[in-house]
Amino acid sequence: QVHLVESGGGSVQAGGSLRLSCTAPGFTSHKCGMDWVRQAAGKQREWVASISPGVLTRYADSVKGRFTISKDKANDTVYLQMNSLKPEDTAVYSCKPSRSYGGNLACDNYWGQGTQVTVSS
Repeated sequence: QVHLVESGGGSVQAGGSLRLSCTAPGFTSHKCGMDWVRQAAGKQREWVASISPGVLTRYADSVKGRFTISKDKANDTVYLQMNSLKPEDTAVYSCKPSRSYGGNLACDNYWGQGTQVTVSS
């Protein structure tokens, strides 16, 4: 398995911003999309945003207009810019390479630990 690294989490007050990073070696060459998901304590995992191997992006309604997903292909890194944060955004955020756009099986071979985001009111 390939270790991907999520970073950028932290504690902020409501209305603040954070930028999460996800470095997943080789995910671009494997033609993986990338999903950001989050899981709050005691709740089910929730999909947040996706980016295709190209430039297509999608967002959950709960974050649309506040979060922006982007990527740096050269460095196999995906970002999640989070603005206007709310307490309900508090969760562990994880990135997951995806085969939703036709990537190869290697897209399923990544693991990471996530990064904690805590938003206080």
